[in-house]
Amino acid sequence: MTELKSIIKVFSAIPLLNKVVHEQKNPFFVVDLPPEAASQIMDRTFLVRSLFEYWAEGHTKEELYDNLRKLSKDFIAPFLKHDKTFRVKIEAYNKTLTPDQKLEKIQSLPQDVLDFQGKANLKWPDNSFHLFEYYGPAGSTPYEEPSVIYFGRFLKDGQRDKIQQYHLQKRHFIGNTSMDAGLSLIMANMGKVKHGDLVYDPFVGSGSLLVACAHFGAYVAGSDIDYTIVHGVGKSSRHKNKKRSSDESIHTNLKQYNLQHHYIDILLADSSKHNMLRTGVQFDAIITDPPYGIREPSKKIAGTRDKNNTLDVKTNYSLSESFLDLLNFAAKFLKLGGCLVYWLPIYRPDYTEDNIPQHPSLKLVGNCEQTLTTLIARRLIVMEKCSTCQGDVGEKGAIVVEDHYKNNFRDRYFQVGLPQTQYNGEEQINSKDTEDDT
Repeated sequence: MTELKSIIKVFSAIPLLNKVVHEQKNPFFVVDLPPEAASQIMDRTFLVRSLFEYWAEGHTKEELYDNLRKLSKDFIAPFLKHDKTFRVKIEAYNKTLTPDQKLEKIQSLPQDVLDFQGKANLKWPDNSFHLFEYYGPAGSTPYEEPSVIYFGRFLKDGQRDKIQQYHLQKRHFIGNTSMDAGLSLIMANMGKVKHGDLVYDPFVGSGSLLVACAHFGAYVAGSDIDYTIVHGVGKSSRHKNKKRSSDESIHTNLKQYNLQHHYIDILLADSSKHNMLRTGVQFDAIITDPPYGIREPSKKIAGTRDKNNTLDVKTNYSLSESFLDLLNFAAKFLKLGGCLVYWLPIYRPDYTEDNIPQHPSLKLVGNCEQTLTTLIARRLIVMEKCSTCQGDVGEKGAIVVEDHYKNNFRDRYFQVGLPQTQYNGEEQINSKDTEDDT
């Protein structure tokens, strides 16, 4: 739901006519929107699979049929004409139906309402009608009968096909921790990125998040403390490739998708040093994935110099400190109403909302879980700048009520955990959700 609400805010002229009706464990939801607005949303969303014109619903098939009979004949008639081809599809959530069961459900639809005069076309019909049945949360024992049934007409798919266009396997320049293309595009949506925005990634890596933001028309910049990744040199992250090629860079990635005109620059810098940017610089969004110290160590400039008068960058940078610095950075450099979007790794048995860093200038507007194992997950945190604080309150105002990283997170990460498959009712984001039907 966070992605949908963020997209609605992008199109500020689009009102939600009614509140979204949505039970958390139910993947189907009903929303009242003008047709043009609904189409614009589907042109951006990666988590909403498809959009359907709502006709009726019921807790039993008899109730559904009664509600279908209440529809105006003038509304239904244009879709039933002899020159309109059609098909009817049955989709059950959390239960597998046999072809015979699906056929029986199609044949039982009320013929006095759905009196199709045209020919059936199973591949490319003029109108595709869908009956959805909800048999309980994913992974649970299916209900004997569906608890709710919907009927509607297909209008438009979301943008999941676009993910393949940006897939990392096709990307010219990648790193060890390059963000999945689907998740990158979702993060850009949650950051309300739009044409002409200025977006910054303080832990830019190979620039996957910048590519996603440029896709939506934003101008992009970033920084990273790692010289080899900023300059695209050293050992390649690709299997069987020993060294990077001479043209590997973030700019090349953007050029690969004809987005190079959205590229501003990448700084070799420590993002914890907030004076690296001029006072007055304001970003529309800061979208990033800070290092967790698992595959890539967390480092910052110590501020001391060695015997050769070189700054020592090999000082440890704790997870707690890096997230507090990130919030202080966002509070200083975000525009009012701008968004900070980042991942927060967690040990699930110990996690509470008190583990989420806070800042007086930033309000929490989104918190979604991506489960990795039964023990480990990461939360996609979305914060919006709601006020401007002056002095130390603004630049050092970030706090955390309960430090989630007082015990070594890396040690807990490598504890044995089983893959998590059940949906626990919270809003979740998984990379597979951007590729498979859900």
